[in-house]
Amino acid sequence: MLQIGRKNTLEVYKFVDFGLYLDGEQYGPILLPKRYVPENVEEGDEIEVFIYLDSEDRLVATTETPNVQVGECAYLQAKDSNDFGVFMDWGLQKDLFVPFRQQKEAMTIGNFYWIYCFLDEKTDRIAASAKIDKYLLEVNPEFAEGAEVSIQIHSKTALGYKAIIENNCWGLLFANEIFEPLAVGDRRTAYIKTVREDGKIDLSLQRIGIVRFDDVQQKILDALRAQGGFLPLHDKSDAAEIQTQLGMSKKNFKAAIGMLFKAKVIAIQENGVKLL
Repeated sequence: MLQIGRKNTLEVYKFVDFGLYLDGEQYGPILLPKRYVPENVEEGDEIEVFIYLDSEDRLVATTETPNVQVGECAYLQAKDSNDFGVFMDWGLQKDLFVPFRQQKEAMTIGNFYWIYCFLDEKTDRIAASAKIDKYLLEVNPEFAEGAEVSIQIHSKTALGYKAIIENNCWGLLFANEIFEPLAVGDRRTAYIKTVREDGKIDLSLQRIGIVRFDDVQQKILDALRAQGGFLPLHDKSDAAEIQTQLGMSKKNFKAAIGMLFKAKVIAIQENGVKLL
């Protein structure tokens, strides 16, 4: 069944001077404007398109992919406003509307905000809400430990980073287990590390069971993060200097950076080690 606000694969129904019509199933023929028609397409072929309403509330198709679809969260920029709400830039010619009643706070043009994209079932219009908490679960016990999931980085916290899991629920990445730069809005593949007794989820960017760091390795990683990702220490450094900076022997330091290098967490350079 065709879904408004989502990508659909539809059959070419007939060609017209201004584009072509697709078989919109329960909605009847839907126009794909000429500028979006792929080369060498013929009647009977199937095309993947995004379906939404144009400025005159008519169903229309595009081969462009928006930055968010119905049922998803995204970190978008406020582009314009009118007396009823704010328009977000979601990558299509017609902007995504956030009514005033769906805003957590007054939105400022040019700023980025988290939104949840939804379909108004009464009007078939696509809209968005900045009140994403009401669309996301605090917990989801259906996720199994070790499962691979897609996440979006929502915000930085005192513990690490809060993340949105599969546009479904919240998760947490702990700061001492992050070995790459992250920014709000980033999309990553992650793994369910722990589903706690209260149902809340801890995440890992490393596949569970593959990477483990002992105390010495963790101490080096903590020092790297504290110093911006680089330590001017290497296997030729003086043992006293290593002891002073890290509080460990040169032997332990060399063994630890060797393991971190094999795990592809650091790069060993002539003048020191760098966090990847």
